[in-house]
Amino acid sequence: MTAFMDMALDEARSAGRRGEVPVGCVLVRGDDVIARAGNRTLADRDPTAHAEMIAIRHAADRLGFERLDACDLYVTLEPCAMCAAALSFARIRRLYYGASDPKGGAVENGVKFFASASCHHRPEIYGGLGEAAAGDLLKQFFKERR
Repeated sequence: MTAFMDMALDEARSAGRRGEVPVGCVLVRGDDVIARAGNRTLADRDPTAHAEMIAIRHAADRLGFERLDACDLYVTLEPCAMCAAALSFARIRRLYYGASDPKGGAVENGVKFFASASCHHRPEIYGGLGEAAAGDLLKQFFKERR
């Protein structure tokens, strides 16, 4: 596992402590962390406030450009269709994710967004990075709520 995925896991843990689904991400350019975020859908009362969406918005604002083609995104859970589309539109170079999401994922599961002929940009994709830690975090969160 990398230091960047460790940071994403820290963001996920922080989101979980706030009662949010524990998903976190870090957006980097080279060795520089440009943005980091955890889910904020409840806090912001915004269904689009997924960790990836927040990090992409912050990175674009910080860099002053909507194209993040020199950036890589580390996220603890396989992105959903909304987040996969945002990654494509932002031209993210590489996607690293932890746990697969058979129900809501859109990379290797579900709609497989990047495999679609209508997808304009496909990042390099690396799944399973920190998968056990990310999966355990999610399982514990939902177990406590049942």
